Amino acid sequence: MSDILMRRSVVLRRRPSGEPAPDDFEVIEEVVPALAAGEVLVRTIYLSIDPYMRGRLSDRKSYAAPVQIDAPMTGESIGEVVASESPAFKPGDIALGARLWQSHCVVPAAQLTPIARGAAPLSAYLGVLGMPGTTAYSGMKDIGQPKPGETVVISAASGAVGSVAGQLAKRAGARVVGVAGGPDKCLWVQEALGFDACVDHRVAHFSRALADTCPAGIDVYFENVGGAVQQAAFAQLNTFGRMVMCGMVAQYNDTELQPGPNLMSVVGKRLRIEGLIVSDKPERFAEWRALAAPWVQEGSLRWRETVIEGLESAPEALRMVLRGANFGKMVVRVGPG
Repeated sequence: MSDILMRRSVVLRRRPSGEPAPDDFEVIEEVVPALAAGEVLVRTIYLSIDPYMRGRLSDRKSYAAPVQIDAPMTGESIGEVVASESPAFKPGDIALGARLWQSHCVVPAAQLTPIARGAAPLSAYLGVLGMPGTTAYSGMKDIGQPKPGETVVISAASGAVGSVAGQLAKRAGARVVGVAGGPDKCLWVQEALGFDACVDHRVAHFSRALADTCPAGIDVYFENVGGAVQQAAFAQLNTFGRMVMCGMVAQYNDTELQPGPNLMSVVGKRLRIEGLIVSDKPERFAEWRALAAPWVQEGSLRWRETVIEGLESAPEALRMVLRGANFGKMVVRVGPG
């Protein structure tokens, strides 16, 4: 009987221009390499799909290296340990942190986090209890710092980051206004997440609608979208306002840079505008899981996800995220849990 184990990988075949196309990727099958000392073989159960991945497809200088042509696409996953050459893991354990679009990942044990079964759905550790939730937590704790009575606006409010960021602002006593695409998302943001209001960015005269919803101006703007939403929110920031620059998904497929807002008011209003890369503060991950896990278990921290089946569906799942076609966190179910 053969001991050879095969795996599937999604590799990048060419760099996309604009929106990624299906032919930019290919699913291949290959032999799983033997484990070296300190390595762990993880069978992927869920794969995370996130907007930042579009940047990894471009060969330009950024905070992280691009994916190389013919190499597997990068993306965090959670799965079951199949084999281990590390005392930190044994077969059957659940491990978070393998970072490739593969059915089976060989990973140094030091890069993995053990996860107990039963505390929360495994996919939650890629969303509300994972990188997106931690991003929202760090953005609000370190930059936004909402105070009781302030007005906080969250773009992409129904998404994995925005939904958590807004709930944290509500816990801080702020008035929270979401921005989302379409009536269904806006309704969920208000009814399920408890935001005070939500503005559909697709309505005519969006800037006026946002201003009418924020008559006292905006004290904190959590930026996930860019484009016209950013232009409208920036113009309405109050003196000493804070702008958490988390992402600008509406512009990730652009082949030319869009004009930004005029920054003259930054001085007069003494605005704070700060970019956020969650890995800059790795200590926030454990902090957030410890804080948020009880909220998730009791149901006071609400979350939603879109689940797509099959590793081969990952490229289309990414295209959906970049178009805003997902509802909540996007994950791909690669194998049984």
